[in-house]
Amino acid sequence: MPGCRYARGVARSVSARRWGWGCEGVPSVWRVLIVEDDPQMRDFFAASVLRSPELALASSVATVAEAKACLDGAARDVDVLLTDLGLPDGSGLDVIRYARACYPACEALVISMFGDEDNVLASIEAGALGYIHKDAAPDDIANTILEMKAGASPISPMIARRVLSKYRAMQTDSAPAPFQAVPTAARCDAADGEKSLLSRREQEVLELIARGFSYSEIAELKGLSVHTVQTHIKSLYGKLEVHSKMEAVVEATRMGLLPQRAPATAPR
Repeated sequence: MPGCRYARGVARSVSARRWGWGCEGVPSVWRVLIVEDDPQMRDFFAASVLRSPELALASSVATVAEAKACLDGAARDVDVLLTDLGLPDGSGLDVIRYARACYPACEALVISMFGDEDNVLASIEAGALGYIHKDAAPDDIANTILEMKAGASPISPMIARRVLSKYRAMQTDSAPAPFQAVPTAARCDAADGEKSLLSRREQEVLELIARGFSYSEIAELKGLSVHTVQTHIKSLYGKLEVHSKMEAVVEATRMGLLPQRAPATAPR
């Protein structure tokens, strides 16, 4: 995907000079790409983004083709993708996958209607972290985006239950063969091999993600910047070949990198 590689290269060389950055390398604003074919809804979401001083509008487009062209030609990373699923020339799922391929740190939200749980579930499987309802208030839209960038996943309990049920069903379908004794030394060697997949810091971050801590909470606990935490998360996503926190926890548990136990709740 040459266009994506070009966009990322340009982004790294000019972003610090052309755009404001906050402390410790964290962007002072998050750049948002909106993909919505209804002109009124597109303008509404654009205006909602512009209400927040912490958000910037990268672009607002109406089709899959326009979204891909925008991602290819972006002068700086796109931090947030806000996309409808039913677009004139294809599916918003394709935009989500393309955005993640161009910018692995880009986080996606789906523009949804009430009662659209099946499509929301499909979008989460494609890499989206949650959704925003079309009738949400402007301030709620901006706050939802900012909460997602702080580590939250804006999905309803119903959707969360369906996602977990699906993963449990997948784990049941791929249940291992009847147990056969394995020498202790062999088990230890296998576990050590999988553990070595991640660095010590990546393993610590993964375990905190599994316990429900947000990026900012992990940064505070480990004495790191939020930007450094995001870098570790991006790296471990690549090693595990996943695109979201939920996928990372499920895959890491499957690989034996995490204990199979209910996650604890982060302190509030």
